[in-house]
Amino acid sequence: MIQAIYLQSVSKTYKTYAHGWERLREILTQHPCAQQFHALHPLTLHIPHGQVVGIVGNNGAGKSTLLKIVAGTLTCDIGGECTVSGRVAALLELGSGFHPEMSGRENVYLSGTMMGLSIEEVDKVYDDIVAFADIKDFMEQPVKTYSSGMFMRLAFAVATNVDPEILIIDEALSVGDGTFARKSFDRIMQFRDAKKTILFCSHSLYQVEKICDRVIWLDKGQLMMDGEPSKVLTAYNETLNAKIISPDPLKQTQSHLPSDKTARITHIETSTEDQNGDNLNLQCGKSNLMIDVDFIYDPTLQPPVIAVTIVRKDGLLVSSASTHNDGQSIASNSAGKGKVRLIFKEIPLLKGNYIVEVFVICEKAIHLYDQNLSVASLTVSQEGIEQGVVTMPHQWII
Repeated sequence: MIQAIYLQSVSKTYKTYAHGWERLREILTQHPCAQQFHALHPLTLHIPHGQVVGIVGNNGAGKSTLLKIVAGTLTCDIGGECTVSGRVAALLELGSGFHPEMSGRENVYLSGTMMGLSIEEVDKVYDDIVAFADIKDFMEQPVKTYSSGMFMRLAFAVATNVDPEILIIDEALSVGDGTFARKSFDRIMQFRDAKKTILFCSHSLYQVEKICDRVIWLDKGQLMMDGEPSKVLTAYNETLNAKIISPDPLKQTQSHLPSDKTARITHIETSTEDQNGDNLNLQCGKSNLMIDVDFIYDPTLQPPVIAVTIVRKDGLLVSSASTHNDGQSIASNSAGKGKVRLIFKEIPLLKGNYIVEVFVICEKAIHLYDQNLSVASLTVSQEGIEQGVVTMPHQWII
């Protein structure tokens, strides 16, 4: 069976020199003076056609190196084999492949021909590219005058309108406004539904788990794990460095409705039976935690999904809940306004300090519209000396 992407013992090593003159010394004396930096250790990877593969790892893990090798913009070390079957469209560095002095229109044709299209084939998709990028008035201007958002619009439009068999995305969707991000994720899902092969690199673990069929975890250039998204991401999440969160609750109220295909949080309130505010004291197994979320959204969209997570202060994700996962649909509102309340009854958290986080996500629970990562600080106390994070229902039979 022909694989879409076939990597066999692929690696990438760079030479680094402590001083510039050591490079000349090495040439003259034929004596190695360089340090070896292994950006990617030997990796064997087979990806079949139609699979959506997520790639996760900390900065410097080798993710971009791997994607560049697959995209053909970087060669691997001697001895490795990289075979790609099908037309590849890659979104790597912002605007990579664009010539800054050339106009947007000229760069569309340049990029198209570099991907293997004829001039006639680019002619057929040019109008679609311009329409998706929505920068028609700037297509005759040099791309060096473009903002980062305009760069991204055009690069994404080109990559996804040339009908690639393989799409590579490296954190590219972090650039751009809400409307563009929404369109981009819709386009990615169209590719997924069309059984295209996708390599998706992102620090958003939620998006990776939602979109991908398989996840690869890299660390310091080595393959740590390869398998089902839930298993790989659980293991990866456990190794992430603890994050420091300073409570800074959302206080503002936004009165105007978004008209840019997005949604926003307007107010959040956390409370118990006898307390309100952003610093709450709870009793394990006794206190009820209420979280009220007000939001607004573009009324031309379907109502969004609301999600809440509880995170221990050392960064451990303890629990999450969302209207999507719980099968709760928010009713449409012609005014584009909504409000939900989430109740954690007799909260089972054991003693410790926790943070409440709130998210507003698109109706498919993929694209993040808005978030507040420091809604409230929870201090939980308990009776007894039970250890752990939560108390689980249990029964002794003796």
